Amino acid sequence: MAKAPVNKAPAIAPGRSVEKVKRSSAPTEHPDYHFIKVAMTDGTVYQTRSTWGAEGDTLNLDIDPLTHPAWTGGEQKMLDRGGRVSRFTSRFGNLGARR
Repeated sequence: MAKAPVNKAPAIAPGRSVEKVKRSSAPTEHPDYHFIKVAMTDGTVYQTRSTWGAEGDTLNLDIDPLTHPAWTGGEQKMLDRGGRVSRFTSRFGNLGARR
């Protein structure tokens, strides 16, 4: 069995030349990355770069790190009325208790 040459060029599909492959990559394959303004719920506005909207648009946030309990450390209530959590607790709740 013959060994393949070590410095072999990568394969190009039949009927395509290297020039066609290089020209085929479209210049618009990435979204437009531009400056926008972000308005927080407390009224503060800052400028950042994004692919959202158009240049100079304002993104108004309904939930942001200043108000959402995931970032503020607020209390979270577990609402489970006779569901999976309570069934699990009734079955396996005593496994962690020391006797």
